Parts: sequence; structure tokens; C-alpha cells
Amino acid sequence: MKKQVATFAVAAACMAFSATAQSESYIKEGAFSISPFGSYTFYDHEADLKHHYGGGLRLGYNFTQNWSAEASGNYTDTDFDNGGGNANVYRYGLEGLYHFMPQSRFVPFLAAGLGGITLDGRQVHDDDQLLSAGGGVKLFLTDRIALRADARNLFTFNETQNHQEVTGGLDFQFGGAKPAPKAEPKPEPKPEPKPYVAPAPLDSDGDGVIDPNDKCPDTPKGVKVDKDGCPLDTDGDGVPDYLDKCPGTPAGVKVDSVGCPLDTDGDGVYDYLDKCPDTPKDAAVDKNGCPEKVCITLKVEFDFDKADIKPEFHDEIKRVSDFLKEYPQATAVIEGHTDSKGTAKYNQKLSERRAKAVMKNLVDEFGIAAKRLSYKGYGESKPVADNATDEGRQTNRRVVANIDCGLKKRK
Repeated sequence: MKKQVATFAVAAACMAFSATAQSESYIKEGAFSISPFGSYTFYDHEADLKHHYGGGLRLGYNFTQNWSAEASGNYTDTDFDNGGGNANVYRYGLEGLYHFMPQSRFVPFLAAGLGGITLDGRQVHDDDQLLSAGGGVKLFLTDRIALRADARNLFTFNETQNHQEVTGGLDFQFGGAKPAPKAEPKPEPKPEPKPYVAPAPLDSDGDGVIDPNDKCPDTPKGVKVDKDGCPLDTDGDGVPDYLDKCPGTPAGVKVDSVGCPLDTDGDGVYDYLDKCPDTPKDAAVDKNGCPEKVCITLKVEFDFDKADIKPEFHDEIKRVSDFLKEYPQATAVIEGHTDSKGTAKYNQKLSERRAKAVMKNLVDEFGIAAKRLSYKGYGESKPVADNATDEGRQTNRRVVANIDCGLKKRK
């Protein structure tokens, strides 16, 4: 029996590989199928049977591309496990199958059904009902022939045993729906002869103005032009719009190569708006182009009848020295003052000593060039507070500076 099954399987395989498929493989609705197979059964240990090879046949019908039913029969020639002689096992049943991806070449499926199993041997004849459940795959070699592999669990009712069966074989389909024939392509109608059209006048630069009327024949592609084919110059500054980075320039204003008004002194204010056209380089300017100035003051107070600079005014003098260093063109006049105590002549000399002390400190301590500084004493002649009080006299004992305002630097 096993030799017959093997011979049939080899012959079917040769037929499968020699067939030529003309369309995509798939499960065909309404087709009958025949599936010869070889098997190997793993018997439940309580069955007292040796695992063994066998073979059988399935007959099926496809209700749809997904659903089909199959009747199957299988025979196994085996032995009792305890050495009790030969046993013939017959299995038969009916199953329902559900195919996944039925229009592909590789089709997996699930299967379940009812059947029976008969055991003959050792003066024993035993019949039992069973439930089968499992699945498998079909690999189509042509549109009607496929390699097939299955696996099942076999649950018997009376003996409550669980056998496992694996099978491999071929699946052949007959009848059923056929692929729709390919429609023959309709012949393309012959094109009608095109009417003769006289060639249009040339427009070499593609600006919409034909060459005979184009006064600017080399206009770049995509540039808007006037009726003469020349690039537009909306603000009339002599620079075409497509090159003009300042398209709203007032009429009559001189512009540079990109159409922007001139800024001769580079202060960021165009010449036609600049009221101070010769602004020094790096000077900050206002909206009219005129330099912005920055100023500073100095005030140092002294004790009565003293010309010594007190430590708390060191930062005040340094602040002025920093300004003079930042603005090297600025100069300063150091002015000394006193209160009204003492004679006018004595106070005049005292005010000069105070002014000179601050000037010397700027030169010696902070490195300010002496030629940028001068000093002058005013004695008690210019009070800024009431000399009748101690607070007023303290305020009048002072040195102030008359410092040139520097030009604010551009950031």
C-alpha cells in the first residue's frame, strides 16, 4: 500500500512540474479537488500502537474561494506497541476548510470536522468516533495543481485519546470558475492629418514681444516687459524692476547699481534725506543723518581749606577718564571753587590748587594726555549753594569739569 501511494505521489508531482500556468494560482469557486497524500501518525500512548507511515485520499468541493468541504480516508499498517502483532488502522471523516488569501500562490487554511477510526488486529475490532482539528498550506505550482501539507489533532470520543497526524501530498482542482479572458486591445484610430498652420513670428527671448518689435531682445526669461519688450522700471531710476532692490525710490534721486539711493558717508541715511552728509565714520546718527552726541559731567567735593582728593571721589574721576579714553577728540577744562570763608585772594589760590589736583590725578593716575586738559580757579565767585550753612559751604567746595561732548559711536 505504501509503495502504491509513493508511486502515485511521484507521478502527480511530475505532472505538476510539467504543467504550464497561464494565470495566477488561486482557489477556484465551484471546483472539485482530489488530494492524494502520504501520512505519519503519532498515536496516543494509551492506544498501544507504534507511530507509523500511511497514506490516503481527500475529495473536496469549493463552495466559495474561502469555504470548502472535504471527505477523507487514510490507512496505516502498524504494530501493537507491546509486541502483540500487526494492526490495521482506518481513519475516515468529513471536514470544513477555510482558506486565507485564496487568490495568492501561497494559501494557508484551517480545517475541522467529524469522522471515525477503526482498528483491526490481534483478534480485536474496535470502532470509535473522532473530532479532527488543524490546518495546513497549499503552494500552487500551476493555477490548478498545488503542493499540500496538513497537520491534525484527532480526538476520539469513546476512548478519549488524542492522536496527531501530519500529511503531505498534492492537490488537483477540476472545473469551477475560470479567469476572465483578457480583452483584446482595441486598435488605435489613425490620427487625422493636422491642418497646416503658418509658423508664428519668432520671439527669441520668450517675453511675449516678437523679435521685429522687441527693442530689448535679450531680456532674461520670466522678466516682465513693456510693449517694446524692455524690462519694467516702475520707479524710473534707470534700474529694471527685476534688479532693483529699492523699487520705491523717489523720482530724480541718484541710485547705485542695484537701484538704491546713494549713502556717501555710509551712516545708513540716504543722501537725499541726509542733513549732515559728512558724518565721521562709525558715528551714530539720528533719522536726519546727523551725529548724536554723548556728554558727561564731573563733580568732586573737598574738605574745608583742603585740596586733597578724598577716596570716595576716585570712581567719579575714573568715570570721566573712561569717557575721555573712549572719545579721544574730547577735551576738558577742570574748574575749581571754594566757599566764602577766608579772603578772596586766598580762596582764589585754593580753588586753583583743587582744580590742578584733579587734573594731575587724571594725568598721573589714569594716563590722560595733559594737552587735552587745562584747569582754572574761580575762588568763591561762583557759589551754587548758600554759604550761610555748613551744607551749602560743603557743596561750594568743589571741582567740576567743562568737558566736550563726544560723538556717539555706531553700534
